[in-house]
Amino acid sequence: MTDPGRTAILRAARRAFALQPYNAVTLRGIAADANVSAALIVKHFGSKESLFNAVADFSEAAEQLLAAPDDDLGRHAVLTLVNHRRKHGLDLLIRVVFAAPSGDERALIREHFRDQVTAAFAARLTGDDAELRAELITAQLLGLGAAMAISKTGTTAAADPETIADLYAPGIQALIH
Repeated sequence: MTDPGRTAILRAARRAFALQPYNAVTLRGIAADANVSAALIVKHFGSKESLFNAVADFSEAAEQLLAAPDDDLGRHAVLTLVNHRRKHGLDLLIRVVFAAPSGDERALIREHFRDQVTAAFAARLTGDDAELRAELITAQLLGLGAAMAISKTGTTAAADPETIADLYAPGIQALIH
């Protein structure tokens, strides 16, 4: 079961690290945004550095997205992304988009994404252009995540996950084989 305090902390930390330089982010500011105490952040993460490392870590997301055989990987990735967002209110990948501006800590988030998600997809692919296809797969997953974030009450938000997978997964699956 997901701890709502931990989820709120991660959501607030992702927002803080995306909008401000690392040195400007404070545990008190994150706590206020998450509506928790700074002590709870320390209990869950220990320090600002550890919290940042949790925000920058995509290994669990990659593990979840890739937990299917190649023949079902596209559908599985789409369903995992949709269901995770609906269950936890958080997207597995989209925080990398907010790390696009310059800054050492933001570069670290982008580097972790490339190393932990895109490279993991590339390692699963065979044939020509595996790295390019992996980047295109992650771009499609990011696009879906963005659509779901934008359309919180629209058609995408209301659609059945299986219907989304029926329509969206074939494009991803085509890049896998």
